[in-house]
Amino acid sequence: MRIVMKFGGTSVGTPDAIRRVVAIVCNVAQQHEVVVVVSAMNAPDLRTTNTLIEAAHAAAQGDSNVATLLTPRLLDLHMRAAAELSTPEECRALELQLRTMFDHINDLSHSIAVLGELTPRALDLISGQGERCNARLIAAALRSAGQKAEAVDATELIITNERYGDATPLMPETTRHSQQRLLPLLERGCVPVVTGFIGATLAGIPTTLGRGGSDYSCAILGAALDADEVWFWKEIDGVMTANPKVVPEARTLPELSYTEMAEMSYYGANVLHPKTVYPVVKRNIPIRILNTFHPDHPGTRITNAQVAGTAKAVTAIKDVSLITVGGPGMLGLTGVAARIFGAVARANVNTLLITQASSEQNICLAVMRHEAEAAVRELRCELTSDFSHQDVEHIDVLEPAVIVAVVGSGMRGTPGIAGRVFSALGTAGINVIAIAQGSTENNISLIVNASDGDEAVRVVHRAFALDAY
Repeated sequence: MRIVMKFGGTSVGTPDAIRRVVAIVCNVAQQHEVVVVVSAMNAPDLRTTNTLIEAAHAAAQGDSNVATLLTPRLLDLHMRAAAELSTPEECRALELQLRTMFDHINDLSHSIAVLGELTPRALDLISGQGERCNARLIAAALRSAGQKAEAVDATELIITNERYGDATPLMPETTRHSQQRLLPLLERGCVPVVTGFIGATLAGIPTTLGRGGSDYSCAILGAALDADEVWFWKEIDGVMTANPKVVPEARTLPELSYTEMAEMSYYGANVLHPKTVYPVVKRNIPIRILNTFHPDHPGTRITNAQVAGTAKAVTAIKDVSLITVGGPGMLGLTGVAARIFGAVARANVNTLLITQASSEQNICLAVMRHEAEAAVRELRCELTSDFSHQDVEHIDVLEPAVIVAVVGSGMRGTPGIAGRVFSALGTAGINVIAIAQGSTENNISLIVNASDGDEAVRVVHRAFALDAY
């Protein structure tokens, strides 16, 4: 079986954590072909990628000394870990590689300071260095543990467009490069340790993949290599029925469908962003969410299968604003909904939830609170003439609010699901401000006051006995 597995920043943030990663990889590699994708080190006192980005912005303001002071700390961070995990020979080779990389960062920072400009292209080059360092560190640790391993920069594998900071893979080229580079290593029993987050254009210029970049890298390689499964190692025992910080009795879901995972991710669950796993989902490759610090736990398996059951989980998005556009003149006003949503889109604001009456006399939409001002400003501009004709009378904003989402593919065709939700909330004295249910029936979403958000999640979780195994 061929497995592509990704380890996030906390999973590779300390020598002890990396030691666990090495043990996991060595164990799985005894039976399967393994490709490892790694993030940069997120040490408790030094988050590599964030620190590199801050240094780059400081250089753009003319201060290249931030990078000069930072790079020795980063070198020390990686070499202290290497001293605990690798042989002296591996440490010497690693230090030579890392010093060369950090010298390049310093040179680039000086150039940025002289120019007084940080281009997206330069930022991508700097911000991806943490993954390059960590891949080499973990490969050295694996070799020191007796496992054949080789660090591979994803710039050799993942070919992208030129949208720096949020690049999109060119899958035919990526598939060809990945198979040519990685399959010979797998045939020799060697574990490729690949840098997450980064890629390169057809011309070889480094890019980064944006939000969830390392997860995205893993999914891209899983699809390109036609993996049997893709595993994401995190700090939790899989996908939970609710946020355990809000619902202590929340439990791990053994199975989920791709659709359920996407709904949960969109509505606030700390799972995988749908974009990042799209290449895997498209090829119907099973996903596992596993815990680096509890590797014996079976975690959550995510497939295309619709798993029996009704509601599976309750998630929440906090710090939301509910915008209501209303007025008696909106009744039957042709195209008003399209104009409203077009205005919000022009403000580059993502609409989380929409609800309206068939008359269109009131249209409500939920957005993140920090984006509400821009959305309202664009709406007032768009609807200026409608205000003057009194077709639109008000644009109200309710904040802060919380979107609570009840997710489960088994809710489709099951009578009384919505009734149970609203009955439970009513009994608890929680007022529901707005409601939305998609035609797929995989998600019932509702908005409550921010002060009621956590209790609403707990109430719905209890109503469906989601803590029961």
